[in-house]
Amino acid sequence: MAATKSDTSDKETGVMLGFVEEADAWQLCSPQFPSKVGGGPAWLSQSDLPTLSNLTCAKCQLPTAFLLQVYAPIVGQDCSFHRTLFVFCCKTPTCHTRNNNQCFKVFRSQLSRKNDFYPYEPPLDEECEESGGDLALESRIKLCRLCGCPGQKACSRCHAVIYCSKEHQTIDWKHSHKKECCKEAATITVVHTSPFLFPEFELVTEPEQFGGKDELTVDVEDSETNPTDNDLDENELEDMALHETQDSKVVQKFKQRTSVEPHQVLRYERGGSPLWVSSEHKPHEENIPKCPCGAKRFFEFQVMPQLLINLKVDSTDASIDWGTLVVYTCADSCDQGNKYVPEFIWKQDFYMDQLPV
Repeated sequence: MAATKSDTSDKETGVMLGFVEEADAWQLCSPQFPSKVGGGPAWLSQSDLPTLSNLTCAKCQLPTAFLLQVYAPIVGQDCSFHRTLFVFCCKTPTCHTRNNNQCFKVFRSQLSRKNDFYPYEPPLDEECEESGGDLALESRIKLCRLCGCPGQKACSRCHAVIYCSKEHQTIDWKHSHKKECCKEAATITVVHTSPFLFPEFELVTEPEQFGGKDELTVDVEDSETNPTDNDLDENELEDMALHETQDSKVVQKFKQRTSVEPHQVLRYERGGSPLWVSSEHKPHEENIPKCPCGAKRFFEFQVMPQLLINLKVDSTDASIDWGTLVVYTCADSCDQGNKYVPEFIWKQDFYMDQLPV
């Protein structure tokens, strides 16, 4: 399939692209207001965290794992001086069915500059590095040692570690706690080497620069399909040909826009438009629920398929998979105090498993 490209020079599109990088542990702690992938969540508000029931997969009823968070303050809105969006993902491969979002969760947390948890002026990097990143945080929230989410279940032997669920206690017991229970080595820290957690990275951003056209000119002879199934009537064949042509254009647009920066794992443009991977299963306005405050939700960012490579979740059997995950948030970014407000996520997969190359 051939496509024509614009001869114009590259220019910024208004989209911020996200990439993963290695980082020191202290840089990914809450006082640094990080954007990050994997590991445990760096909670923003230190109170009113999501409960276990909020973080449970709607399919298998098991706790979801922290996938990523995006620090996205809104300039000029005092209640959103600090603002982070958190995405959680079920790790049960069979839960990840085509174009189904039930095994993902999204939450928004935001704080004013003057709040109960962080100093008004940010600390120096040198101070944070020396303290291990824990400056000004004296949270008494009990967090699961395995996943970093709120937990109330203590080990019945040592009472030194907390878990969010029996499932996570069992995983950690087999992985490490059995060897250290009732010893000084037992701590309440998250086990960063646990197989339950995704690999941890910092999420860094840079402006997208793109000089091509958004709309591709696709050669007709390459786009048209030539079906040979005699069992299909003429109308069905025409519908199939039309759909495949439309989807080919969408996929080619996706390839063109991502080819300049193929390692992008995230695209951010609050109030903008997502880059779809297929012409099918796009949400209509009625598919996107309004925020409980009454405001509409609009696009804020999307997670790209490249992240799956960094997460190392490929499998010959069922596996965690997506074409893109599109996050919609309250257009007003309403003030809900210290609460973690659920937002909406839409999952779109490639048409007929057609992956970009």
